[in-house]
Amino acid sequence: MPQGRIAFVTGGTEGIGRAIALALGGEGWRVGFCARTAEKVAAMEETLDAAGIEGVGMPADVSVEADVATAVAFVADRLGTIDTLVNNAGVLIAKPFLELTPDDWERTMATNVRSMFLVTRAVLPGMRARRRGDIVNIASLAGRNGFVGGTAYTASKHAVLGFSKSLMLETRKEGIRVIAICPGSVATAMMTDQPMMRPEMERIMQPEDVAATVLAALQLPGRALLSELDVRPTNP
Repeated sequence: MPQGRIAFVTGGTEGIGRAIALALGGEGWRVGFCARTAEKVAAMEETLDAAGIEGVGMPADVSVEADVATAVAFVADRLGTIDTLVNNAGVLIAKPFLELTPDDWERTMATNVRSMFLVTRAVLPGMRARRRGDIVNIASLAGRNGFVGGTAYTASKHAVLGFSKSLMLETRKEGIRVIAICPGSVATAMMTDQPMMRPEMERIMQPEDVAATVLAALQLPGRALLSELDVRPTNP
C-alpha cells in the first residue's frame, strides 16, 4: 500500500478522472482533484468521503495559470506535497476541419496541452526536491492515428505524447517517472456528445478500465518505468 502518497487528478469529477481518483483512493492514496464546476467538485468530495477516501477538491480551470497555482497550493496544504500527478483534463471537439472555429482549436489546445504544461510545471519542483514522483498524462490512441473529424483533438494528443517522451527523458534519472497512457474509445460523456462518432457504448472500454491501467503502471517497482502504454477495447 502506498501509505502517505498524495495524488492530484485534473478533470477529476467525471469519466476517466473520476474513476482514477476512486481507484487511487481505494489503494491508499490521498486524493486532490479539480474541475471547472463547483457543484461537481462538491459532489465528488461526498463520493470520496462515502468511500472512506481522504480527498479534497477545488474548482479550477487548469488552462489558467493562477487557477493552477491556487489549486496545487490548496491540495498541498490540505493533504501534503503532491507526488502523483494525473493530467487527465481533456476535451474532444470532433468536426469536419472547415467547421472547426478558431475558438474550437484554442479550447482544445488550452484544455489538452496548455493545462498539462501548467500543472506539471507547478508540481514538478516538489518531486525534484524529493527525487521521487509519478506524472501520468492521459493521451489517446489518437495521438498515434488520426480519425475523421479529429484534426484538433489528434493534434493535441500528438502533443501530449511528445511532451511526455521529452519530459520522461529529462526527469527519469531524478527518480521521477513520466507515463503516457493512450486509451482507445472509452464510454464517457465526452464520447456520447459527438454527432460524428457513434460507438457501441457497451462494447468499448469503461472509465474503470483506464483507471485500472493507470494503477497498474503506478504499482510497478520504482526501478521500472512504463513510459507509454496503449490500451484498447478487446472486441469493439
